[in-house]
Amino acid sequence: AIIFLTFIIATVCLHLPLSVFILHQWKKRSCSSSAPTSHSDCFTFHLASMELVGVLGYVLTFCTICQVEMPGLLEAGVLLSTYKWFGEVLFHILMCTERYLAVVHPIVYLKLRNGRWIGIRNVVLGFIWLLCLLGKASLLICTYSVKYWPVFFAIIYSVIIVVSFCNLSVLGALMHPGPGEQDGGRERADQSKQRAFYTILAILGTLVLRFAWGLFWTVVYLSEGDTDCVTMTIDVWFNLPSSLVLPLLFVHRKGRFLFWKKVSHQLE
Repeated sequence: AIIFLTFIIATVCLHLPLSVFILHQWKKRSCSSSAPTSHSDCFTFHLASMELVGVLGYVLTFCTICQVEMPGLLEAGVLLSTYKWFGEVLFHILMCTERYLAVVHPIVYLKLRNGRWIGIRNVVLGFIWLLCLLGKASLLICTYSVKYWPVFFAIIYSVIIVVSFCNLSVLGALMHPGPGEQDGGRERADQSKQRAFYTILAILGTLVLRFAWGLFWTVVYLSEGDTDCVTMTIDVWFNLPSSLVLPLLFVHRKGRFLFWKKVSHQLE
């Protein structure tokens, strides 16, 4: 309970201000500009909304652990806090795919920014919200039935394969100079490509961290039929970096950390 309570407090303190700030930026942009929102920003806006659902679930779970007697409070808290699990993973895939297209297939990427594809993007976003409900139900089935564990493993491996492919493809594009670049001009590679690579690398690292520990205790559970409560509780901490990476990248992309650069320049 102490480990999980600490995780709840840390999650709420980190995600609540980040999500509120991102949604405020969304509202501010929609009121001040009629230009279409970029795909990456739109993914982050929806992820922030989903994280607020999770924050509400964690608050309800916190109240239950603190001995607040209300029927169904624990069930509602667990349902809301785990609702975002599949959404986080799918938004990571969409973000990496967008970066991959922007770097490796820029012509295709430019075509995806017109009105028709924006409508398709919105349909995909709605489908993700619906899929989170179905994913939550399937996750409960996998938890209580060992024969469904291969489906769970297939989801994990599919995510890692897609993100790894995007990461390696962007790395390959950066290592080979484009048209008009000199052979020794690797240091002067396009900044947008570098940002795309670092974005995908950050996502890949946090996802590997998230799934590595989950695979560890899952294998322990399947091999011994039981696993230590502390081991399962620590698992939630390994989900925290992957849930924070996209909001933090959004804040960094919008230049909200520029004052740190100014301070560092002054110190130098």
